[in-house]
Amino acid sequence: MLRTIDLRGRELSAAELLAIVPRASAAREEALATAAALVHDVAQTGEAALRDQAERFDGVSGHAVRVPEAHLEEALNALDPTVRAALEEAIRRVRAASAAQIPPAIVTDLGPGARVTQRWQPVRRVGVYVPGGKAVYPSSVVMNVVPAQVAGVTEVALASPPQRSHGGRVHPVILAAARLLGVTEVYAMGGAGAIGALAHGVASIGLAPVDVVTGPGNNFVAAAKRAVAGLVGTDAEAGATEILIVADDSADARLVAADLISQAEHDEQAAAVLVTASATLAAAVADEIAVRAPRTLHAERVAVALAGPQSAIILVDDLATATALSNAYAPEHLELHLTDPSPEDFVHAGAVFVGDHSPVSLGDYLAGSNHVLPTGGQARYASGLSASTFLRPQQVIEYDREALAAVRDGIVTLANAEVLPAHGEAVEARFEA
Repeated sequence: MLRTIDLRGRELSAAELLAIVPRASAAREEALATAAALVHDVAQTGEAALRDQAERFDGVSGHAVRVPEAHLEEALNALDPTVRAALEEAIRRVRAASAAQIPPAIVTDLGPGARVTQRWQPVRRVGVYVPGGKAVYPSSVVMNVVPAQVAGVTEVALASPPQRSHGGRVHPVILAAARLLGVTEVYAMGGAGAIGALAHGVASIGLAPVDVVTGPGNNFVAAAKRAVAGLVGTDAEAGATEILIVADDSADARLVAADLISQAEHDEQAAAVLVTASATLAAAVADEIAVRAPRTLHAERVAVALAGPQSAIILVDDLATATALSNAYAPEHLELHLTDPSPEDFVHAGAVFVGDHSPVSLGDYLAGSNHVLPTGGQARYASGLSASTFLRPQQVIEYDREALAAVRDGIVTLANAEVLPAHGEAVEARFEA
């Protein structure tokens, strides 16, 4: 089911490792073109495009795109108490972890009367996307909304696909999670079109443009964020999920196989990769997958994901090569099943899960960490969703006359060197008799 890539006996540069790591590049390229066209349609024709896309992709028509508040109340009232309790605990944990991500204001005194204050300002309005195609993700409501609220965002608009099985409504568990968090502006719209609608606004349904768009989704959702980047801020492109496991011969093959399968059930484009120097473990994991994968509920989806070009078992000579390969891949989720794990060596990953009892599933729901993470190698330069996603650093500069006088000559000198004399003249004007 999983192909094997044998890199043993080869010395590879970082660039060569990057070229070897399994990626579904064709799927991403296709998604970019398609997503851009869908976003453009929404920007041009608004609600009409959203309704056309809902009929084409979700099999829904005639639905309320702007969700009535009564639907949210109904959903919360009907929510299974055990699900509500789990969501409330997730909210508590993510809120606590997100609060630790707010930087304090810092005042720097550069001399008498010369002060620069670094402060962090929340954006005013955000749009969060919650997937609802192959699975239902109330956990993503928590992961998007809580950090925004902790950051001080005052307006949150939430979008999730209309469900044919629920008469064109957003899935009730997603609605209930939104209501738990006090979100009342909810839209039944999905995919790339939803990202375009949040960025451009749709006046006919009362949707004003947002300042930042966040949330996970498939490759089309990730590509749509690229299409609206510059018009609005976005988080990292959280596309089809990835798990990379680095393991040695001390690892439990059952757990490794279970964790690879757990991420493969998200989507046919999900990536599941094991990197190990142990041929014995590799064989044991392959055997476990062969037994476990057909028994899981979404066996067909899992089979496609594990057989895809984005998934593999990679054999390497040693842990150093495994570490280099992981850093080249920069996975969304990284699990370390090692006798002596050194997470500080794994510098490129959206989130790092250390040890047998820290599976990705923990981070998906109740670890307190955020599960909206960069995919496609973006963890080399981008971070997961956090309170800081919704904050802008802003500098406040306060100089008095004496402090300005102390740097007056330097400003004039540099302004003249750049042939911008009016800059210097603006300073000199403050010292004219």
